[in-house]
Amino acid sequence: MRFGYWMPIFGGWLRNVRDEGMPVAWPYVRDLAIASEQEGFDLSLIAELNLNDIKGPREPSLDCWTLAPAIAAVTSTLELMLAVRPNYHSPALTAKALSTLDVIAPGRVALNVVSSWWKDEAAQYGAPFDVHDARYARTEEWLAVVSALLREDTVSHSGPMYQLDSAVLAPKPSRVPPVYMGGESPRAKEVIAARADAYVMHGDAPETIAAKVADLTARRADAGLPPLQFGVSGYVICRDTEAAAQAELDRILNVRSSPEAYSSYQDFVQGSQLESRVSLEEYSVSNRGLRSGLIGTPDQIIDRLRGYEAAGVGLMLLQFSPQREEMARFGRDVISRWRS
Repeated sequence: MRFGYWMPIFGGWLRNVRDEGMPVAWPYVRDLAIASEQEGFDLSLIAELNLNDIKGPREPSLDCWTLAPAIAAVTSTLELMLAVRPNYHSPALTAKALSTLDVIAPGRVALNVVSSWWKDEAAQYGAPFDVHDARYARTEEWLAVVSALLREDTVSHSGPMYQLDSAVLAPKPSRVPPVYMGGESPRAKEVIAARADAYVMHGDAPETIAAKVADLTARRADAGLPPLQFGVSGYVICRDTEAAAQAELDRILNVRSSPEAYSSYQDFVQGSQLESRVSLEEYSVSNRGLRSGLIGTPDQIIDRLRGYEAAGVGLMLLQFSPQREEMARFGRDVISRWRS
């Protein structure tokens, strides 16, 4: 099992808690990334949203592709999973950026390819916005171009959305960045089975995750491709007692509805094809993180992690609040014991 975490580029993960003590500032992010290696974390996902989906669209958020090289320069082992939305990025320029990032952090760069759902953000930033299945058509062609440039000496491509004429990309990365993808619609799963290296899922119980792992494993085998890796998002509340963990859960679910914090809820639900309904209470924590059930004592959390491992999961992508303190607790009380 590898342990990853979401980089706190939004100032937190709780939509109904305004100040989580996680400033949207480089010193905080820098110190968190450096400490995370010492605490046993393997990977960090840096999300890409130009507007703040957690605290409200007028609140600050940091840009993934500006932040990543700075984090790469101050860390030595941490894998950086960079989120990218194809409708915002040229595939050729993205491949060039990846090859340069590999010079800074050899073998530590990965991609989280996200087929963008936020229509209002695209309108604000002047980006094209594709309806659901069309965005996956874009994603497929975008990935084909990126993959070719990272592997081949000269690339020409003529497709519905992208055209390249004898493009050369040098240097090549020391490792072609693995592609992580998520999605629950039938079309998303088609693309994941064909193009991804790993499937990253929203939080759900281990038995639900096991069924998804079996489904994508079968699709992958039918395509004659190497097995996928699997990851799950989760929100962690680790405490010395079960009662203390429950008290913290009650606090973060005490929804005091804020128009700013919840303004993207309807966009998210309408713009995604989810397999199960996300309640307003669950939306208080992003990525269905509470459904992972990583709430309780260290022993209870370790037992839950064993359930995910048995389901075929090799990566947990975790959120914490306040992040610096809670990641240190998790590293000390869970990761160190898991690996002992």
